[in-house]
Amino acid sequence: MGAMPSSGLERLDPPVLRAVRETGAYGGFVYLLDPGERVLRLALVSGLPIDIFMPWIRVGLEAPLPLTEAIIRRRAVWVGVGEMANRYPQVGMVLPYPFASAYAPITLGETADGSGEGEGGGEGGDGGDGDLGSDAGVLGLLWPGTHPAGHTPVEHEGLRDGAARLGRLLRGIAAAGRPLRGGERPRVLLRRPPTRLGHEEALAAAWLTERLPEGHCAVELDGRISYANAAAAELTGIPPEELPGCRLWEKLSWLSDPVFEDRFRRALLSRRPTSFTALRPPDRWLRFHHHPDAYGVSLRIAPAPATSTEWATPEDRSARAMPGGRAAPVRVGALYHLMQLAAVLTEAVGVNDVVDLVAGQIMPSLDAQGLLIFVAEGGRLRVVGHRGYRPESMERFDGTPMDSPSSPAARVLSEGEPAFYGSPDELEPSFSGLPALTGKEAWAVLPLIASGRTVGCCVVAYDRPHPFSPDERAVMTSLAGLIAQALERARLYDAKHHLARRLQAGLLPRALPEVPGLDVAARYLPATRGVEIGGDFYDLIRLGGDTTADTAVAAAIGDVQGHNVKAAALMGQVRTAVHATAGAPPGEVLGRANRLLTDLDPGLFTSCLYVDLDLTARRARLATAGHLPPLLRHPDGRVTALPVIPGPLLGIDRGAEYPAMEIPLLPGAVLVLYTDGLVEQHGRDLDECMAELAQHVGETEARGSMDELADALLRRARRSDAFNDDIALLLLSPR
Repeated sequence: MGAMPSSGLERLDPPVLRAVRETGAYGGFVYLLDPGERVLRLALVSGLPIDIFMPWIRVGLEAPLPLTEAIIRRRAVWVGVGEMANRYPQVGMVLPYPFASAYAPITLGETADGSGEGEGGGEGGDGGDGDLGSDAGVLGLLWPGTHPAGHTPVEHEGLRDGAARLGRLLRGIAAAGRPLRGGERPRVLLRRPPTRLGHEEALAAAWLTERLPEGHCAVELDGRISYANAAAAELTGIPPEELPGCRLWEKLSWLSDPVFEDRFRRALLSRRPTSFTALRPPDRWLRFHHHPDAYGVSLRIAPAPATSTEWATPEDRSARAMPGGRAAPVRVGALYHLMQLAAVLTEAVGVNDVVDLVAGQIMPSLDAQGLLIFVAEGGRLRVVGHRGYRPESMERFDGTPMDSPSSPAARVLSEGEPAFYGSPDELEPSFSGLPALTGKEAWAVLPLIASGRTVGCCVVAYDRPHPFSPDERAVMTSLAGLIAQALERARLYDAKHHLARRLQAGLLPRALPEVPGLDVAARYLPATRGVEIGGDFYDLIRLGGDTTADTAVAAAIGDVQGHNVKAAALMGQVRTAVHATAGAPPGEVLGRANRLLTDLDPGLFTSCLYVDLDLTARRARLATAGHLPPLLRHPDGRVTALPVIPGPLLGIDRGAEYPAMEIPLLPGAVLVLYTDGLVEQHGRDLDECMAELAQHVGETEARGSMDELADALLRRARRSDAFNDDIALLLLSPR
């Protein structure tokens, strides 16, 4: 039988090992970008076992991870010891260990941009998420938990040069017509310790360990024992001939608790010694010490005092050792993988978010190529999202009756248990013709049940036969419960969102009137996630009738305190009050609205700015009830904040007066009316924020339309980390 053909990934070895050596890292890895896709595939790992990377064998570029940030923003990303959990919680949840890391984009250009970044990634330019045609992948490096804060110039230079060398190598390989591809069989580089002992010396060293009363094992990076002395066999109870090649937590039922494997993984990632105490039934306590280095882990096993009760009671451990005792738990890698997937799903808001997150982040981590998500609705299965399936398949599946005998999804929902089909031969006998229709060769059909109620069904599919291991089945079954809960929350959110949008649409003007000689743009952007009802409002009112000759118009903008139905209802009352008196002097309009709200005594504060425009006379009169001053962009591009004398907020003082001011409004000028969500930022001075807004209004292209200016202002607000309030925006520009 001939040797398997080479994948070519061994050509990555020299530049990766050189980068590891030059930077003092203990390990590194390379992800390659699929040509024409937005997916990174693991290609090579050095210094760690492949098990550590299982949740991220394939990674969609939408995943919020340091390696995706590096390639999207085309810059190096540095993550110090203890920073991962705060900056990238999905990784920190799976790998809750102290270690430092760095990630540099690999490009097919002459150099890779790995420079100019300080600890935490810096504030360098954002490369955006546009054309990724020159990007080839990501180089990552790892340092132990003892790494000091910050990164040295040598580490920066080594990371940059390593990415550049990989870029040149990949460019040459691509030019030869055989580009490398990761993900299928990632290459694992295992460093071997230098051989400096002769045969006699090695034999003497072995006899030395044999004479020691403590157990000593040489453990590979993947947790398998390569050598163990006689004391290790005696202390663990494993026959000496069975120790080589085994993992202790898989071999011994009393070491099957995930915490024991977790200590081994902590030693690998942090490169720090770890230890734990465990009870060997019925009454023998043992202490396990891990001492990691670049080649593996040296494990020392010693008797511990009988008072050691660090991890569990004797009864608990005995139950694990007894025949028929409860089964060993899922491996820690699978548990951490599930935690990562759970963290992903907490970000979902609507049903589309659930589908996108499962498709963009969970599918790659499961190395799946197909996805179907159904919801149970009216006795039928409705497709709410899919990936990797042909359109004709969707026509067949959408609307399937929940009692259909020809649907594995319907059967799974009726039985309430997941089904796994590792090949077409397993599916065809029960569901004839379905493998050919789907174009897939393996399926996990998972019922989505939340709070005892059927929500729907999720199908994860593969392009090739896929044997589902017990760990994988356990993870997918648990994942189905998480998806069900996320989907249930999302459907409730979508229903509330739809209701809120209809209510909001009913309270805000459906369309602004067209006024001859006046360009107008209006925007409303809610910040509240959930019901999304706010009290911000705007209005434009034609005065004197609807004839095209009329050039008198009034504008209003305001903000009712709160983000709830009560605030929205009061907003509707304020708009009605302003409409009823529009055309009167601005101070009188606000005075009447104030008396109405004072009589209603709603218990909420309301600000309002009212503007009366005469387009023929080219003037505007303004009055404000505690609202932020509007901005005026003059025809020459200058921007000023109008010094309108503010009156009290509406609904506080029934006898309050609202002084008005008059300004010229020349053709080409822009009057910017807005609510505080556009400018206010927690912890910053309001005047400073308004000055920044005025500068942005002035710098935006003056020849652009009002819609373009409105969109530019909202984009600026969305980019702000402090965006947490509704925004209403009304722009007025006489021609």
